[in-house]
Amino acid sequence: MKVNEIRKLTTDEINKKIKETKEELFNLRFQQATGNLEKPSRIRELRHTVARMKTVLKEREHELDN
Repeated sequence: MKVNEIRKLTTDEINKKIKETKEELFNLRFQQATGNLEKPSRIRELRHTVARMKTVLKEREHELDN
């Protein structure tokens, strides 16, 4: 998910997406531990997506403070 797409979402939608992404990350890590992971690059992709979403949330929080 790109930053422009994330910025179009509401704060609640972003929080919901973060939760869903973290659940998927958990499942992928579990697959990795059992040796069933087909796309290891997906873990990195999801981690970066979560970071982007958290960054947008922090930017919005900072804008409200000023």
